[in-house]
Amino acid sequence: MADGFRKSLTGVSVVVAGAGLAGLAAAHDLLAMGAGVTVLDARDRVGGRVLTVRDGFLERQHAEAGGDMIDEDQREIRDLATELGLKLTRILRGGFAYVRQNGANRPRVVQRDAGGGWALLARRLEPVIRLYRLAEQRWDSPIAAQVARRSVAAWLDDTKADEELRATTVGLRGFFLADPDELSLIALVDQFSGDDEVAPGAMYRIEGGNDRLAAALAAPLQNRLHLKAEVVAVSHRGQGVRVSVKNAHALSQIACDYLVMTLPASVLRRIPFTPSLPAQQHEAFARLRYGRATKSLLQFSRRFWRVPGRPRAFGSPLSFGALWEGNEEQRGAGGILALLAGGSASDATQALTAKEGAAGLARALDWLGSKRADLMAWRQVVWEDDPFARGGYAFFDPEFETALRPWLARPCNRIVFAGEHTSLKWQGYMNGAIETGRRAAAEIWATHDSHQSSVGSRQS
Repeated sequence: MADGFRKSLTGVSVVVAGAGLAGLAAAHDLLAMGAGVTVLDARDRVGGRVLTVRDGFLERQHAEAGGDMIDEDQREIRDLATELGLKLTRILRGGFAYVRQNGANRPRVVQRDAGGGWALLARRLEPVIRLYRLAEQRWDSPIAAQVARRSVAAWLDDTKADEELRATTVGLRGFFLADPDELSLIALVDQFSGDDEVAPGAMYRIEGGNDRLAAALAAPLQNRLHLKAEVVAVSHRGQGVRVSVKNAHALSQIACDYLVMTLPASVLRRIPFTPSLPAQQHEAFARLRYGRATKSLLQFSRRFWRVPGRPRAFGSPLSFGALWEGNEEQRGAGGILALLAGGSASDATQALTAKEGAAGLARALDWLGSKRADLMAWRQVVWEDDPFARGGYAFFDPEFETALRPWLARPCNRIVFAGEHTSLKWQGYMNGAIETGRRAAAEIWATHDSHQSSVGSRQS
C-alpha cells in the first residue's frame, strides 16, 4: 500500500460483504488505511470459492476444490502472497495435452500441446478480433454489441468449422464453464485479442494450499470477521449505509460509512437495496450468468498418469471435462487427479457419479491408466448447488448486453462493488478477485479524500 494511502481513512467505518479473496483483499488494504472494518460472510469459513480439501485424503495430501492455478502474469495475487510470506510453487511444467475420442469412441491423447488448438482458434477468429481491436475493445461499442449477440455455436456454423475446431471449442467449457451454444462469441474474441500469449504460461499454486492466502488475509481481522452472517438487505440513504444481517435466525443492522459488496452477482441480485440500484446496474447483475462447474478430486494409490514426455494435464471435450495432477508438488506415493467439468459436462459428471460413484469416474480414465492403481479417496464439489455461489464463476451469454458490463463495477453512492465478475482482464480468476478487492478499497479512499477536500474548500 502506497504511503499516500496510509491512515487516510482513520475514523471511517466500512462493512465488507463477503470473505472471499475479493473481500479479504479489500479489508487488508482498508485496515492499512486506518479504516474501521467489519467483514461479513454467510459461510462458516473464509475463502469463498477458494476451497482446499484436506480431510479424507491419505498421506496428509490435499487438493483444490475451487480456485486452483495462478498464472505467471497474475501480478496482484502473486505480489500479495509474497507480501504475506507465502511461497508459490511451480506446477504442471509440461502444460496441457489434448484428449479426444478416436474412431472406436475411446479417448486418446491427440495433441501433446493443447496450445496448438488455441492458436488455431485464434487464427480463425482474427477477422472478428481485428474489428474488436478497432473498437479499442470497448464493450459499449456497436462492434462489441454485434459480436456479442452471436453464440460461439452460431459462429462455428457460420464459418463452417471442421470437427477439430468444434471439438476445441467444446473443450473450452472447462475454461469458460459454458457450452458453445451458451457462450457469447465476445468471450472468445476478448480472450484472444490481448497482447499476451494465447495459451497460459507458467502456472503456480500456493505451497500448503491456496486457502492459506485467505487465512493469512483473515488473521489480522480477529473479531472484525463475522462468519455465518448473511447480508439480507442494504439501505444507502444519505451519508451512510445500513446493512441488515441474519445470524442464527436473528436479524441485526450495522451502520457504516461505506459498503464493499463482493458477493457473486448470482447472490447479490437477491438482496433488496433501498433505494434501488440504477436500472442499468440492476439489469447487469440480473442478467449475468454463472457457469455450472463440478470439481472432482480422486486420490489414487499411485500416480499412473506420469509418463515421460507427456504432460500431467489434459483438456478435453469429453464428459469428464479437463483434468490435471492436483498435487504434484506434494510428497507421497499416491496422488490426486483434479477433474473440472464445466457446462453440460458438469451435468454429465453428476449423472455418472450418481449412478456409479467415484468408481465410474475412475473407469472413465482407463485411457490414462487408472486400472493400474486403486482409488483411495475422493471428494466432489458441485458449485452450482452451493447457495452462496450458485455457480463456478461468471460468463457472458448472447443475451447479456455488452454496454451493461461497466455497471458491474460502478460504485453507487457509498457502495462499491468487487469480485471476479467485476474484473475486465481477470474475470473468472482468483487474481481478478484480489485485484478488484484492492481497487474497491482504493475507490473508497478516493471518494472519501475527494469529499474531505470539497468540505475543506467550502469551509475556507
